[in-house]
Amino acid sequence: METAVTQESFDSLADYWADSSHQLRWNAVFVLPAWLKVWWQELNSDAELYLRAVRQGKKIIGIAPLLVRDGKASIIGSADVCDYLDFIVTPGMENDFFTTLLDDLRQKGISQLDLGPLRPDSTVLTNLVGIAEQRKYEVICHPEDVSLELDLPATWDEYLAVLTTKQRHEVRRKLRRLQKAGKIDYRCVNGNRPVEDSMDTFLKLFALARQEKADFMNARRESFFRSLVRVMGEIGLLRFGILELDGVRAAMIMGFDYNGAIYLYNSAYDPQYDSLSVGLLCKVFGIKQSIESGKKKWDFLKGDETYKTHLGGREVPLYRCQITIK
Repeated sequence: METAVTQESFDSLADYWADSSHQLRWNAVFVLPAWLKVWWQELNSDAELYLRAVRQGKKIIGIAPLLVRDGKASIIGSADVCDYLDFIVTPGMENDFFTTLLDDLRQKGISQLDLGPLRPDSTVLTNLVGIAEQRKYEVICHPEDVSLELDLPATWDEYLAVLTTKQRHEVRRKLRRLQKAGKIDYRCVNGNRPVEDSMDTFLKLFALARQEKADFMNARRESFFRSLVRVMGEIGLLRFGILELDGVRAAMIMGFDYNGAIYLYNSAYDPQYDSLSVGLLCKVFGIKQSIESGKKKWDFLKGDETYKTHLGGREVPLYRCQITIK
């Protein structure tokens, strides 16, 4: 069956995401229409939008959410706020989708694809690279970073059993110490108005963090974070985990609940409670709550911070690929 390429909008993508009959596979929260739109509005500077769908008849077989600068196309997003990226493709239609997409890019004078960060199971690495190599295109792929993730067991005790003896002892020791320090309350916030209040508190805690984190949250990224929280809350995916000690918010995590997984996007805590390990324990409580609510995966996301390994995370390599289109 012949294929055709159609120009799309962020709103049309939102319609496709909401309509399961399209059978498109949205691999990660970072390529959902709401996320793509916020990034484009808040962080794009000088790129041209290449937002295309490939169709077979009335059926959409894939979406290419790309931006173009100087003849080079990349997936919408940036490594500072998007942990991994990919195309959106109907399973089993990868060959038709990428063959049509490469032809369209070539016709429009786009000479290079610069794609990343990419998981090993991304459609880029499992399908596009092979198709490009068959066409004798120059393909360069290299490891760029790592992400860590944890498959969640059915119970808290099973989770503790996954940890090494030393790790398990440390988690229990820190929990006991915190319990002795005062009244502990951990809760999850995912509503509308409470989300706005929670974001204000999160940013205040974030500003108290080490200088590297404080420098990261400039005015432009703060605007992105606020917009992201609003739209992800509207579609029901946002989660704030809040750890309070004697009624005072000591630590918070910001994440997303998508496809049975919790994405730990960012975290913040008050340094005055550093001796009580509130930053780490807020994540521990988040893992415990995720297990109790039946989630299947806890995604620590990009970065090889030691605490991720100590909490049971395993490394997943992330790649970048450059494909020269001839």
